[in-house]
Amino acid sequence: MKEGLVKRISRIISASANALVDSVENATPQLVMEQAIREIDDAIAEVRDQLGKAEAAKYLSSRTLNDENTRHASLAEQIEVAVDQGRDDLAEAAIAKQMDIEAQIPVLEKAIADTDGEIKELNAYISALQGKKREMREQLREFVRATEHEANGATGGQGGSSRATADKVEQATGAFNRIMEGAGVPTAESSADATKLAELEELSRNNRIKERLAKIKSRTEA
Repeated sequence: MKEGLVKRISRIISASANALVDSVENATPQLVMEQAIREIDDAIAEVRDQLGKAEAAKYLSSRTLNDENTRHASLAEQIEVAVDQGRDDLAEAAIAKQMDIEAQIPVLEKAIADTDGEIKELNAYISALQGKKREMREQLREFVRATEHEANGATGGQGGSSRATADKVEQATGAFNRIMEGAGVPTAESSADATKLAELEELSRNNRIKERLAKIKSRTEA
């Protein structure tokens, strides 16, 4: 989620009706509270938009993971056939493809897990905002009732009611001050070192391919 939206939600959740009214000069308290409720609705809409994107991303990653697992299983069958036919070249090519798939699977699994966590967090934000909206609406109703009571000249018990309302408002806490952060620090390498490391990786990869082929052949012969 965008950092700006997270801060905005945190501010909405932690704000009190009294503070909102006091912060706006020359404005009717009722209008201030109504505007605050509209802002909550806007924030909920933005979070729902982010939720939809997260759910779509999870679906795509899950589908890709299933496809890659299916391809890996299919390649395993093809490797067995190639070994039976004495086509080590084909078996090695299939093994190389399997290894590429195996390198991608953990990344896809992590992406799905991360998106799952984001979806849960976004749903929590929506629930919190909806709760804040209900609270703000109740405060607005109490303010309207108090205003009508005062207009009718019955102000005797208003102090206690207003204090009770203020106490309720001040119970709102900034429970969502966490800001999602991600950092990646690449390792600096010289051009020569990078070339050598790439060559070493290729040698190691070829060795792993041959080792896997040898294991498959030993199982087939057994």
